[in-house]
Amino acid sequence: MIHVKVFGSTPPCAKCKEVEKRANNISAKYPGKIEVTKFNALSEEGDKYGIMLTPTVVINDSVVSVGKVMSEGDLEKSILKIMEVNS
Repeated sequence: MIHVKVFGSTPPCAKCKEVEKRANNISAKYPGKIEVTKFNALSEEGDKYGIMLTPTVVINDSVVSVGKVMSEGDLEKSILKIMEVNS
């Protein structure tokens, strides 16, 4: 299982919502293989990764994007690369 964590602000900004939507779109393509969880950047979980900018995307404990909206294609490539390493 690939764990995608999307860190955003509260209330969520448009960029944070967009990243979460894109991550969920990718998750839907690979049922049962990708779990997407949204976190507040100012949380205990956010502190673990030193989140300073939102949106931030973490895949299996690796920070892959900070402070920008990744394209759905780039996000999917990052997820698939980690899936290959873990298979």
